[in-house]
Amino acid sequence: MTAQPATGHRADVSTGALWLALVVVYIAWGSTYLGIRVVVEDMPPLISAGARFLTAAVLMGTLLAARSGPRSLRVRPGELRGAAVVGILLLAGGNGGVVLGERTVPSGLAALLVAMVPLWLILLRFASGARPRLLTWAGVLLGFVGLGVLVLPGGGAGGTATGILLIVGASLSWSVGSFMSQQMAMPTNPFVATVWEMLAAAIVLLVLGTARGERPSDFGDASTSSWIALGYLVVFGSIVGYSAYVWLLQNAPLSLVSTYAYVNPVVAVFLGALILAEPITTAILTGGAIVVVGVALVVRAERPARR
Repeated sequence: MTAQPATGHRADVSTGALWLALVVVYIAWGSTYLGIRVVVEDMPPLISAGARFLTAAVLMGTLLAARSGPRSLRVRPGELRGAAVVGILLLAGGNGGVVLGERTVPSGLAALLVAMVPLWLILLRFASGARPRLLTWAGVLLGFVGLGVLVLPGGGAGGTATGILLIVGASLSWSVGSFMSQQMAMPTNPFVATVWEMLAAAIVLLVLGTARGERPSDFGDASTSSWIALGYLVVFGSIVGYSAYVWLLQNAPLSLVSTYAYVNPVVAVFLGALILAEPITTAILTGGAIVVVGVALVVRAERPARR
């Protein structure tokens, strides 16, 4: 069974369910940038990311097997291939790039750079023949105006060129993976799809981490805060947040799903102020307000029609 096309979505999904999943992605993923920043301080970046997704895949797979039987995890070869490709693009390329980049880029700035995702997605949709509504374009552009207001005061200070390029590349990989998820055959059950995507990404990340010289023994010097952050990423970043995202990809318009990239930076900036005592300036408040308006425009343009 093929996934929903990029220009459509299921009409029988309630608005309440869509908003619940969106809020989960907005908040859970907005906080993961801070978690990643803590983890990479003293853990091997790619192997810790691989361990995160491997642990989450095993936990989710075990819960699904216990609830619906081991056969519930069986998928067709084409669906397995689709899940593997999407998982590698989203998690190995997307998250892996962010993990490597955040070694030298502050969490708030990383979230702002990842906010390029909606623009990449709109361009991918446009290249595939879709014609987004004018209001969708207006929301995307307004969102980036707000992001510009947010990032310009800092001027990218604290981030190296290499780290910034890694995160920009990660946002492109994530965008392609999101787009491909609606073009390829995927497991019908989004939670089963999540298990296989995380497993494929974990294998790639562990291989790449080992090739970079990272070793499991490097975890021996990790602090308690890093272990807590890694646990948080497993539960809320991977199991809860990623499952909600995969479900949204199968049930909502892509441009609506991508609005998380506008909200996540706002969450990340405020958490940075709360946890790391980073200042909240007038520019940050103004930019955040513009971002929210941009999100509202895209949500309005892509809102499912009433039946």
